[in-house]
Amino acid sequence: MPLYDYISEQAEDPDKSCRVCAKGFELRRPLDRPALEVCPLCRNPVKKKISQVNTPRIMKPLSVSDAKKAGFTILEKKEEGVYERQ
Repeated sequence: MPLYDYISEQAEDPDKSCRVCAKGFELRRPLDRPALEVCPLCRNPVKKKISQVNTPRIMKPLSVSDAKKAGFTILEKKEEGVYERQ
C-alpha cells in the first residue's frame, strides 16, 4: 500500500487545525480508496501533498555465479543465433 502525505488547508493558522494536521501526517491507504478530505482527528479539511516516490533499484548481478545463485539461466553465444547453457 502506498503512503500519502496530508496537511491541513489551514496550516498557517494553528488555532484552526489540530497538532496532527498542522504539521502534516502520513497515511497508508489502498489505491482503490479515495483521498482523505478531512483530518481524522479534528475533522478540518486537509489536502494531499506531493510526496517522494519510492522506486525499486534495478541491479545487475555482479558475476555469473551470482546470477546462477539468483536463479537465472546463463547462456553463452556460440555462433550466430545459437546459444548454449553454461
